[in-house]
Amino acid sequence: MNAKPADFTSAVQGVISPLIPTLARAHRAMSQELLRDTGLSAGQELIVMRLFDSPPRSQAELTRWLGVEPPTTAKMLARMEKAGIVERVPSETDRRVTLVSLTAEGRAIYKRVQNIWGDLERVTVAGLTPAEVQQLERLVRHVLSNLQNGEVTPAPC
Repeated sequence: MNAKPADFTSAVQGVISPLIPTLARAHRAMSQELLRDTGLSAGQELIVMRLFDSPPRSQAELTRWLGVEPPTTAKMLARMEKAGIVERVPSETDRRVTLVSLTAEGRAIYKRVQNIWGDLERVTVAGLTPAEVQQLERLVRHVLSNLQNGEVTPAPC
């Protein structure tokens, strides 16, 4: 990875929020670097992992699962379909629903994606003890829950 993210730790002491997007960008950049030789872009590996060993999923379900806007999923799947990794077909029971499944090529790339994801995990938690990794996971899940379920209350003036 060539580009280094900005270091917010010296600019804003004791504040977590500026670190979160920096962490996300660094993680995505490392993911993209590791995926470079697969022909996948960062985020597409999640689709491969989600569809492997599962029945076809609706495009809407994948959008909700990824937590992105529908046009983002549509563009991602169009690129993957053009590359021969996924297939999109209308549902036989509801023509408004598009079902997505892996092709043989998509299934073949799964093992590489799984190995790359393992490499990304090792890089991400390098230097942490198993107990620290568990604590980090617990804390990240807690923060995520706060952001998904919390209410913002204005700070007193």
